[in-house]
Amino acid sequence: MHALPGLWPSPWPAEDGGAERRQVPLVPSGLALRIGDTLEVTSRLSIASTMVILRDPGEVYLLCHTGGDGAISWVEQLDPVTLEPVRRSADLPGGPTWPGGIAAHANGSLYVVFGRHAHRLSADLSEVLTVELPRDRPYNSFVVLPDGCLATKDFAGARPGHLDGDDLGGSELLVLEPDSLAVVGRCALPEPSIARLSASGSDVYVVGDTSLFRVRWDGRQLLLDASFGPRYRTMDGQTYGWDAVITDDAAWFLDNGAGNERYAGSFRGLGVSTAPLHLVRVGLGDGSVSMAEVCGLPGGLIANPPAVDTERHIAVGYDSGNGVVSAFRFGDDGVLTPLWQRAMNHAAHPLLLADTGELVLCDHDAARNAEQVVVLRIETGEELARADTGSPVQSVLFGAPGFDRDLYLCSFTTVSRVTVSG
Repeated sequence: MHALPGLWPSPWPAEDGGAERRQVPLVPSGLALRIGDTLEVTSRLSIASTMVILRDPGEVYLLCHTGGDGAISWVEQLDPVTLEPVRRSADLPGGPTWPGGIAAHANGSLYVVFGRHAHRLSADLSEVLTVELPRDRPYNSFVVLPDGCLATKDFAGARPGHLDGDDLGGSELLVLEPDSLAVVGRCALPEPSIARLSASGSDVYVVGDTSLFRVRWDGRQLLLDASFGPRYRTMDGQTYGWDAVITDDAAWFLDNGAGNERYAGSFRGLGVSTAPLHLVRVGLGDGSVSMAEVCGLPGGLIANPPAVDTERHIAVGYDSGNGVVSAFRFGDDGVLTPLWQRAMNHAAHPLLLADTGELVLCDHDAARNAEQVVVLRIETGEELARADTGSPVQSVLFGAPGFDRDLYLCSFTTVSRVTVSG
């Protein structure tokens, strides 16, 4: 198995599969759907579940939280088939709510960041070390760096119940030492950042309100790369970008994130941006910015990253406000050429099963109050299978592969397991 530095050797040890957010399992994996195959779903109520990660075979962990400004989080170890809790952590102090994150670390511990707290848990969830983070804001998850340190930052955006946002200012990037969770590195960022962090090696990438920044961790301090700060927000009516996927030569993300705090069980029709929503590519070497409109309509809205298949040179973006998914072919020059487009109410983090060329998305049916999981062939957009997930609300959260032709999905109401039935 290919293990990422700093993380447990698992098919999916952290959100989006790791710090680069490629959303690709770390072992050869896929549903490998054939003619006649269907999807079967097991689901259960799980209020404010956020994400599933995997550790050793059969070890499935679910992160959950409550809401409000004094929220708590907790971790459940799930039966990998029935989804019933095998064990549960104690309540973990949180703070202001925004979905956090969990990762299985190379040292054997589980780490959680939620609200303004970070936690280190044992694999059996019985031991917990907790530290309070400096700012009274939510810290929206973290990435694990190759030396095992954790990089995190405060979330500087509007939240439900706080529609005007806080006094935003610039966000602050922190590095936490994994044993004690002590702050061992700090860097003031030039802009507020709403997106989650990404990293390639010890380079941390931050999508700011208008620009993309790179901060380098040398094991002792964080250094803002003054030579790199390309501006992606350049037109009237365009709003900020979300989480970046990092490939060998580029950072990829979607813009027009403003309005996500208006979520009401779906993003459809809630976008406030007057410029069309874009798939954005930023070259990591020269800082060049190229963009392609996902559907060309105003009122676009997203809160998550695109999918980028580096083997097939296909990038997939979506507009949750208008219910459109679009794929583009790309070359080394960064030029994006439209490939296919579908009407779909997708809003969650995609899951790319690169070995089989399958793309896992969701499609919310507002008329039935039902979310569906949909598997597409990434090269053509052809639909291979779909099934109801059991969630009445649109997922804006994280999926994960399973251990054998299965996968897990989360929404604010439901956790689901999807399997293949021949």
